[in-house]
Amino acid sequence: MVALSACSAADTKSSGSADEVTISVPSWVGARANAEVAKVLLEDEVGVKKVELKQLDEPIAWDALNNGKADAILEDWDGQPKKQELYIDQKKTVVKGGDLGVTGHIGWYVPKYYADKHPEILDYKNLNKFAKDFKSDRSGGKGEFIGAAPSYTTYDAHLIKNLKLNFKIKDTGSEAVQIKEIQRKYADKEPFITYWWEPLWANADMDMVEVKLPEFKEGCNEPETKTECGYANTPLQKYFNADFAKDGGDAAKFLKNFKWTTEQQNEVAMSIAKDKMSGEAAAKKWVKENKDVWESWIPKK
Repeated sequence: MVALSACSAADTKSSGSADEVTISVPSWVGARANAEVAKVLLEDEVGVKKVELKQLDEPIAWDALNNGKADAILEDWDGQPKKQELYIDQKKTVVKGGDLGVTGHIGWYVPKYYADKHPEILDYKNLNKFAKDFKSDRSGGKGEFIGAAPSYTTYDAHLIKNLKLNFKIKDTGSEAVQIKEIQRKYADKEPFITYWWEPLWANADMDMVEVKLPEFKEGCNEPETKTECGYANTPLQKYFNADFAKDGGDAAKFLKNFKWTTEQQNEVAMSIAKDKMSGEAAAKKWVKENKDVWESWIPKK
């Protein structure tokens, strides 16, 4: 809520809610689905005059929450522990907004058609035996590992080094480019190994199998450079600017109440990414068909 850092809460409220709300949106489609649905409901049902969706990478989004340039993050993957400690524990400028309702998981995945032929691939200890199957003209004789977008939480470079794996990461640049490449390889039945995650709308069309990495234990990825373990299961969290959480009225209450399932998020994300609907159109379609889900999110008058 941009104005709150400079104005009193009363100046920015209308009918018990904020006049303007700014939601930070990460670059992945699932997170956009959260924000698009929240925007439609805030404007049409809660009475907020304007909701701005601002695409920001995770570190910048946390800084924006701290300085009041953003009011809310609706999907955080716990990838910024230092900023959480600074802004939540020390400065107290950011507060927790509750569970999104979706559990995220990152891992290394191969297509099922390849895993069925080579079941040993599903243990990281055997990856070097199969590295030759993943070579490309860019991987320098090593297996090619298809990497994540640069802004995503990833320990893959450290894992490859620390587990002594004969692989080289291919930078994809963005979620859209990575998914497009995976879809092409999958359609051609090519072998590949990639950073992959849940929830993800594309999983509805592709059967992927996770490679078992060393078990995640609390603190096993600290410091990052020493990481030798896989990724955690992460209940995705919402975070709010502290002033917005306190003075944001019904808008803040609504965002705190906002909670849905992986399937519901994927439904909207698929409308955006696969069916090529605008974010607004996808959100309005879902809102029209799911009043029984979102009705309880609207604060009582």
